[in-house]
Amino acid sequence: MARITLSCLPASWHCRVSSLSLGCAPRQKMLLLLLSLLVSTLLILGFRDRQLWGPQRRPGGVNKYLSIAESMEATDVLDPTLNYGIVVDCGSSGSRVFVYYWPPHNGNPHTLLDIRQMKDSDRRPVVKKIKPGISTLAKSPTQASDYLQPLLSFAAAHVPKNKHKETPLYILCTAGMRLLSESEQSAILEDLITDLPLEFEFLFSSSHAEVISGKQEGVYAWIGINFVLGRFDHADEEDVTVEVTTGSQNQQSISRRRTVGIIDMGGASLQIAYEVPSAISYKSPQEEEAAKSVLAEFNLGCDVDHTQHVYRVYVTTFLGFGGNMARQRYEDQLLNVTLNKNRFLTTQTGLSEDKPYLDPCLPVDLSDTVSRDNNTIYLRGQGDWTRCQQVVQPFLGLHNGTMSPGGVYQAPINFSNSEFYGFSEFYYCMEDVLRMGGQYDSQKYSRAAKDYCSTKWSTLKQRLDKQLFAQQADIYRLKHQCFKSAWVFEVLHSGFRFPTDYRSLKTAQLVYDKEVQWTLGAILFKTRFLPLRDLQQETLRQNHPSWLRSSFVYNHHLFSLCILVVLLAILLYILRLRRIHQREQRQAEALNLLWVEEGEALLP
Repeated sequence: MARITLSCLPASWHCRVSSLSLGCAPRQKMLLLLLSLLVSTLLILGFRDRQLWGPQRRPGGVNKYLSIAESMEATDVLDPTLNYGIVVDCGSSGSRVFVYYWPPHNGNPHTLLDIRQMKDSDRRPVVKKIKPGISTLAKSPTQASDYLQPLLSFAAAHVPKNKHKETPLYILCTAGMRLLSESEQSAILEDLITDLPLEFEFLFSSSHAEVISGKQEGVYAWIGINFVLGRFDHADEEDVTVEVTTGSQNQQSISRRRTVGIIDMGGASLQIAYEVPSAISYKSPQEEEAAKSVLAEFNLGCDVDHTQHVYRVYVTTFLGFGGNMARQRYEDQLLNVTLNKNRFLTTQTGLSEDKPYLDPCLPVDLSDTVSRDNNTIYLRGQGDWTRCQQVVQPFLGLHNGTMSPGGVYQAPINFSNSEFYGFSEFYYCMEDVLRMGGQYDSQKYSRAAKDYCSTKWSTLKQRLDKQLFAQQADIYRLKHQCFKSAWVFEVLHSGFRFPTDYRSLKTAQLVYDKEVQWTLGAILFKTRFLPLRDLQQETLRQNHPSWLRSSFVYNHHLFSLCILVVLLAILLYILRLRRIHQREQRQAEALNLLWVEEGEALLP
């Protein structure tokens, strides 16, 4: 009975290794060469898989999304592998269309689509804006499709014709439409859903046109900024990470890259959005109910079974808390209080230029007036920033120990492991005059703001004339800088309770020199399941258990190599059997020859 021994090398290989050569038979040399090539292929593909699936190490810590954000190359519309998407932002003052594109998904279900803004042949972003806003069609909703026709024709001219039928179109309406009644909103959307498919072949359905809430808009802005910063990418060893507990049951916490929160203060409103990685405990059922309206949990990944991209984000908007509106509320109160006091007093403070009201939130010696309903009060700048902080704080509406402006529920922030970006007024207030945009330092900022407020108005105007401030600074900015610097400080440290020694806030106007629109986050969210189409995950999910599905996705190269190993082993075994057979045949021939010779010797 033959006994088979399995080993890395067949036992029939008799090789001697010297410093100069390998003493093997020619066929054995060939097999040894094949095995060496196989091992080399394994190593190369293993390294390639690590590059593709493993953590992406970026030389020098430079984020790979930096090259995307700064790319100025025109989009190659002749590339048949590119996919396209269109988002129309229907705002209150006008509508803008954005065209995006992305290459095929790389096959890793943990990676998001690589969506970028399309650039035309002149390397300009494919964006077009029209005025006024779509909400002006409330009384004539049947004109809505005609209203958007110039924008969609513009997009259609840039997207390759053969790609139109597979290019998703999203029409998302914001603040202006939210002010209309539901019937007016529905009439406008119905016209779009009915008429646009008759003229354009884009992938468009009733679910692609909607009026989004302020909460949705904030989430999309948060997604867009974190995507550009690469915070949804796999973590490197040097990256700052957080432990995340998702809302899914029986799910262990996962470690991933730390996302950034955003604070955006416009002229009329204030908005904040940030991830809440840890599970939240509520003090009362009322607090839990209040949290539901400001917390959003969603999965950005293409497979609902994976929690790598499940995010819980706190987002809310505070109307009336923008820089200009806060100043208006402050002036309204000054006027009302001044008029009421002078009804009972004879001082007449604030009712004439000779007896102005001393406003701590205006630069020293600046004269100003406030007029409402034929009533006017006269102000004179006092330039007391500390006093200004005290008088603006009540406008935050803090009460009952709440940790958020206006008494709105605020999810906890781990200030020891968090990062924020401040936009719009946060940047203008720190950069235009104080020239301190970028990394925020509360002590340096408060000292610079105090010095500015205490500077005479005549001196400030001279500095403006000498162009000592930022280019965008003007008289209006100089006039309200003292108030706004105090308001921003109080919003941060009294409203949101940021510690005064917090060092992880950056104020910025652009991200990588580009304005990041919430529409980028919207299309990322809307197309998050598209990789399933490319990966055919649905079919695999029905036919295979999850562990086999993951193994197939991640190890298909290794599976192919295993087959090659088996085939090579079979080949080697067949060659060994052939050698044994040939040796036995030669022995038999030799034995037959011996018998013949012996037989001939016995013949008479």
